[in-house]
Amino acid sequence: MAKAILNETIDAYRGRIGKIVFRMTPSGALSAGKVPDMSNVKWSEAQQAHRERFGQAVLQAKAALADPKVRAKYQEAAAKTKGKRAFDLAVSDFYHGRASAK
Repeated sequence: MAKAILNETIDAYRGRIGKIVFRMTPSGALSAGKVPDMSNVKWSEAQQAHRERFGQAVLQAKAALADPKVRAKYQEAAAKTKGKRAFDLAVSDFYHGRASAK
């Protein structure tokens, strides 16, 4: 993986430039990679079902985190878990059928 040392002229890259996509990880590291060509991908029924279920988990997690009390509980749990964000924990809970608040 290539690394870029950014000086004061370039603060950060995010998004796509040509055929290169730039991502910022939750830890703050910058990664760059080739834009995937998904034009010929045929999703199986199981893959489609998984993607739909995951999408529902994301929507439910966003709705739950809109409540300040629930958000506080998830942020507290995320602080105890290395490398996880409150959003990640909420998505996981909904995806695996656990209660919305810990």
